[in-house]
Amino acid sequence: MACRISELVLDCVDPERLAAFWSEVLGYVELGREPDGSIEIGPPGAGFGGPQPTLVLGPSADPRPVKLRLHLDVNPTDRDADAELERLLALGARPVDVGQSGAEPWHVLQDPEGNEFCLLRSRIAPVRPREATGP
Repeated sequence: MACRISELVLDCVDPERLAAFWSEVLGYVELGREPDGSIEIGPPGAGFGGPQPTLVLGPSADPRPVKLRLHLDVNPTDRDADAELERLLALGARPVDVGQSGAEPWHVLQDPEGNEFCLLRSRIAPVRPREATGP
């Protein structure tokens, strides 16, 4: 048996702001809050342990000293990449230059706290929640 990713944890200054941003980007909903101020978001109707990982936004006052060694890649599911880029920019994403040539099949962006992520140009099918099965 192998492991699978169940959740991704991102330290941030403003969990409320990033939870709202990433919920809009991914179509996620709030799943819960922890006493430390962490907010977990995930797919509606699935949540933790579902087919997609959840995202936990945890409060941290530590400044990010260097570029993240891990970033998220997202793909449009219901529109082309240009329309999705416009939507992400309207939500607060910003383009960032990390040395790309412009010929890459992705756009490099930052979320409202400066965490890099890529919008890939290829469109993929959305994940459909599995129907509940009886006992």
